[in-house]
Amino acid sequence: MEASGEQPGPPPAHPGDHCIRDGDFVVLKREEVFKAVQIQRRKKVTFEKQWFYLDNIIGHSYGTTFEVTSGGSLQPKKKKEEPTSETKEAGTDNRNIIDDGKSQKLTQDDIKALKDKGIKGEEIVQQLIENSTTFRDKTEFAQDKYIKKKKKKYEAIITVVKPSTRILSIMYYAREPGKINHMRYDTLAQMLTLGNIRAGNKMIVMETCAGLVLGAMMERMGGFGSIIQLYSGGGPVRAATTCFGFPKSFLSGLYEFPLNKVDSVLSGTFSAEALSSEPKDSASTEENNGTLEEKQTSEQENGDSMSEAPESNHPEEQETIENVSQDPDYKKPKERGSKKDYIQEKQKRQEEQRKRHLEAAALLSERNADGLIIASRFHPTPLLLSLLDFVAPSRPFVAYCQYKEPLLECYTKLRERGGVINLRLSETWLRNYQVLPDRSHPKLLMSGGGGYLLSGFTVAMDNLKTEPNLKSNISTLELQKTEEPAAKKRKCPEPDC
Repeated sequence: MEASGEQPGPPPAHPGDHCIRDGDFVVLKREEVFKAVQIQRRKKVTFEKQWFYLDNIIGHSYGTTFEVTSGGSLQPKKKKEEPTSETKEAGTDNRNIIDDGKSQKLTQDDIKALKDKGIKGEEIVQQLIENSTTFRDKTEFAQDKYIKKKKKKYEAIITVVKPSTRILSIMYYAREPGKINHMRYDTLAQMLTLGNIRAGNKMIVMETCAGLVLGAMMERMGGFGSIIQLYSGGGPVRAATTCFGFPKSFLSGLYEFPLNKVDSVLSGTFSAEALSSEPKDSASTEENNGTLEEKQTSEQENGDSMSEAPESNHPEEQETIENVSQDPDYKKPKERGSKKDYIQEKQKRQEEQRKRHLEAAALLSERNADGLIIASRFHPTPLLLSLLDFVAPSRPFVAYCQYKEPLLECYTKLRERGGVINLRLSETWLRNYQVLPDRSHPKLLMSGGGGYLLSGFTVAMDNLKTEPNLKSNISTLELQKTEEPAAKKRKCPEPDC
């Protein structure tokens, strides 16, 4: 979301923002596979069994397609018109084609020799077509499918796109869904809509989705408003948030607060001494570079990611983490100078973090948040029941869970508690379609589920318990109302007498 206007906040987008610069966070795309990296000169990147350097993409516009050449260099791919492919010879059906492995005259050694000579993938595909004895007997659709399959294998074509909520959610859901609690991208879109995320809001979020939900909220708010992130453990996990590449102005309205101090804020016993007694850690460093965040989530969800992500994706994911986690402003302790300077710098960061915590506590104490978003691996019932006290009346709240049973229990508890209306437990159904001339149809594979959402609105609670006089007055009015129908019943039999 691009911000504009005279009010203070992030500056409007410049034409140069559409160009790739050194240090930017980008997403590499090849077919339907994505990978988030940070642009660094002479940094080797491995993507889909191809290694290359990102030096040559600096200065180009987002959306540019590059081709991997010899030496790992990326060169912009020129758009070429298809040469009269409509008049190519094709068969009527494939009934007489036998897949015996003898239709291709080129061997693997011949293809390897072509690669060693530096021949591009496009020419290799053309050689495979010319040396195939059954290509002309295939139907036109089968020929297109054959060409597409060979291009995917031999042509190293990569498109550089700008990070967005949709792209990053698709990337995480396809590569490591366990890190985002198996939240599908359409479910995330429903959360943003039901939660009424918009610029100028004051939002509360509790999520353990590697910062993806937080980044989606920041993108939609455009740097206007404030977000209070509640976290458990040593610090918030924002690995996915870092991939968005937000400017520093977006971070001015982002606050963090430990989840174990929420009860003290609710009871009014919270004080600055409670924060000073907490053990100091490097949470502020994690906020900047995301390195320790990734280590925490990988240790806690190692079982999920190892079982769900293919083995070939692990080296690539590690490479992604290396590129994303490196911040130009971050330096190792040895590079910072003496130990005394390092201690002073650490104390300064801890003091800044303490001030931000106090500011977050002050915002929570106002109890006028415009919305609440929960997407955590913890049980949603205790979180929602306690955090709803910070939300103003007539404001939306959304809770996500991979399973519906915890949300059913939460639904029952909220009905008993009161103070909420329009409760709805929903699940979105998603199916992708192939849209091509004369062969549009639903795809054979589809997602089994993207999680469940419990949404509703807050209303002002009834204060009859604290005002006995008002309660007695209302009770007398109710007695009068019950007496009225009795008088009407006595009048009914009079005409019959």
